[in-house]
Amino acid sequence: MTQSIALLGEYTPAFPPHAYTNAAIEHSRALLNEDIDATWVSTENINQQLFEDFSGVWIAPGSPYRNLEKTLWAIRHARENKIPCLGTCGGFQHIVIEYARNVLGFEDAQHAEYDPYASRLFISQLACSLAGRQMQLNFAPGSQVAGIYGEISVKEHYYCNFGINPDCVHELQQGPLRISGSDAEGEIRVIELPGHPFFIGTLFVPQARSTPETPHPLVTAFLAATVGRAA
Repeated sequence: MTQSIALLGEYTPAFPPHAYTNAAIEHSRALLNEDIDATWVSTENINQQLFEDFSGVWIAPGSPYRNLEKTLWAIRHARENKIPCLGTCGGFQHIVIEYARNVLGFEDAQHAEYDPYASRLFISQLACSLAGRQMQLNFAPGSQVAGIYGEISVKEHYYCNFGINPDCVHELQQGPLRISGSDAEGEIRVIELPGHPFFIGTLFVPQARSTPETPHPLVTAFLAATVGRAA
């Protein structure tokens, strides 16, 4: 299988998180010394061929996406078939929606960007925008993400206006998905799926902190998982 990653989202060169994504992949690819292709795929172009062409998927920032249902299908396929999947910012939010619908059974789980008046909003508008902010967060000891970072407290950059609805946190805690990172106020910022090679979502944008000298460990771990699956 080709060592290739699909970047799912509506690519906009002038959108900083997209530029950071491209750069972070280059940084980690150089560190790993692996030939890994990364291709932007619009959500409206997602089809059954996706997972024949790509060995990992990164659900990128920049929602709302053109096709919500196709995005959720891709996330579900990656989750159920142990395909490496990283979701950052908007990607994190859509991982939550897919999980709420297909694992927890809330078929009407919705994202406020698509339907702000939906009856069951698992993703709602934040009371205070995090766009452009850098914040401290803590990882759960023993979590996969803590192992990747090699520490349990870091600062990361955010570009989002939406997050997990506080009213739905209890429901989110009922399944196997692990809440593995939170900010100083206890708000959920990282989720991961135990038993999966790599299925992690972050509300922050780790790629914003990557440099050629210090590739971001989370991006590097995702690429390494993709290489491992391709092998």
